[in-house]
Amino acid sequence: MKKSKNFFPGNLKFLRERKGLTQQGLATDLELTRSKLNALESGQTKAPAPEDFLAISSYFGISIDSLIRVDLRTLGELKLRELEAGNDVYMRGGNLRVLAISVDKGNQENVEYVPIKAKAGYLSGYNDPEFIASLPRFSLPNLPRQGTYRIFPTVGDSMLPIPGGSDIITRYQDDWTALKPDTPCVVILSGQQDFVFKLVTVQAEGQLLLRSLNPIFEPFTVPVGEVAEIWKFHAYTSKEIPEPETDLQQLVRAVRDMQLEIKGRKR
Repeated sequence: MKKSKNFFPGNLKFLRERKGLTQQGLATDLELTRSKLNALESGQTKAPAPEDFLAISSYFGISIDSLIRVDLRTLGELKLRELEAGNDVYMRGGNLRVLAISVDKGNQENVEYVPIKAKAGYLSGYNDPEFIASLPRFSLPNLPRQGTYRIFPTVGDSMLPIPGGSDIITRYQDDWTALKPDTPCVVILSGQQDFVFKLVTVQAEGQLLLRSLNPIFEPFTVPVGEVAEIWKFHAYTSKEIPEPETDLQQLVRAVRDMQLEIKGRKR
């Protein structure tokens, strides 16, 4: 039985402290008692009254859905300002939404595996908790406590020396603008009904540059509007031992890097 996380208590305290308010100060503004506000922040009130949700949502300018289901502490300042301005859209693509997850009996997030046969279904069900709950689920050791992880299989040899058929362990990337150039990521492309494993660079003109590790493959760009999700590379598993690059591959890579550097200087 899947169980959704409730971030409301932590979000309420975070938003109050972000505004530099004491509990008494916020309670006065909301026309609540300090003890009631303290109970809301500490999670002692399991079912807050609808009017309290409405008052808090109106006060901070953030939707009730986001207050409950999005961990606001993980968002950057720019996205918080976007929320407060009434714009529930991530900058440079990606709607602000709740990431569907599944949890184990201890209420710890699972690591879902998206098999090749589920590729098409993932594009239509990636934000559907029932679909996510239907995926194979694992608990992997040594993963950081913070973050949501998912495993995607690779096909082809565009990311050699990481061989095709590897399983890529990834972490959900909600802030695309925080990606450093050439960050390896699995990118979910809604326009192409596919996901790809590439080196990702966010460009100022609203495009993502996607580049392969294998220099034989040409880099290409996609509009951020075609990107549904980005999952940052964490690790991979494979039955094959990667082979070193050949001299030709190293030469092609050097030429490709030089071309990209020259192209960047001309902008």
